[in-house]
Amino acid sequence: MGDTTDTLIPWDDLPVAQQLELREQYGNYLDDLPTTCSPEEKLERFRAWLAERGVSYEE
Repeated sequence: MGDTTDTLIPWDDLPVAQQLELREQYGNYLDDLPTTCSPEEKLERFRAWLAERGVSYEE
């Protein structure tokens, strides 16, 4: 398999409504994860989750 990072849609290119929908879905996903106070870990989890859905996220 090839690298899929070229096929990811940048977060900022998504319509606001789609960003909101993804944030809501991610919030539900978080309910099943152990909590963390680490901002780095939170960001990495969000990026990985979005990548599984074809979206890239940069700060």
